[in-house]
Amino acid sequence: MKIVVVIPARYGSTRLDGKPLVHISGEPMIKRVYERVHQAKNISKVVVATDDQRILDAVREFGGEVLMTAPENRCGTDRVADAAQQLGLAPTDIVVNVQGDQPLIDPRCIEELIMPFLDDPSVSMATLAFKILDERERTDPKDVKVTFDNHGNALYFSRAPIPWARDAGESYDMYKHLGVYAYTQKFLEVFRHLPEGALERIEKLEQLRVLEYGYNIKTVVTEYDSPEVDLPEDISRIETLIASGLG
Repeated sequence: MKIVVVIPARYGSTRLDGKPLVHISGEPMIKRVYERVHQAKNISKVVVATDDQRILDAVREFGGEVLMTAPENRCGTDRVADAAQQLGLAPTDIVVNVQGDQPLIDPRCIEELIMPFLDDPSVSMATLAFKILDERERTDPKDVKVTFDNHGNALYFSRAPIPWARDAGESYDMYKHLGVYAYTQKFLEVFRHLPEGALERIEKLEQLRVLEYGYNIKTVVTEYDSPEVDLPEDISRIETLIASGLG
């Protein structure tokens, strides 16, 4: 069984154009993501999937592997599926989808993410969750929250705080969803052909499509946070973390 990491990287972004090529502490963000992912154990291959020549050239310049994917792909998942198809993966191979805007991703969380597939052949999709420590993230819609059942299967993802305590003063843990996924190649093909879901359209969260059509997403709680770069002001925050020794 191969385990392949695909990093979808699109140049256009409504909030930060050219995001994969933005420099973080002197290096293109896509380079930082690629090199950190490469440190994970038991990975067969790491490849960037893009539809932009500028990103293709940048990845080749630092020696990374990159594939050109179709510009009509609807979302990052479609781009990952496009790349996986080009690679000729078998149905039981595992595809890990790491967003290109997570320059501090810890390779150990990728190792944790693939464990459910090794332990249980029935698992077809998994993702990561991190216990929220920063109070701002509990209410910021940019930070997606996730709830899951006693078996670790996701119940819902939302930009709103979930769960929401009815009684004031109740203390409880809340979990942030980290945008890292793993799927069997077989399920990735199923996922990419599902029509858009109503909840997905409302929340603008493509993982809700999976739940809406009755499939399970195994949720792996990790100790390693992976803050994303969504806005220009996030860059200085990430650079501060890197300077403190976290990246």
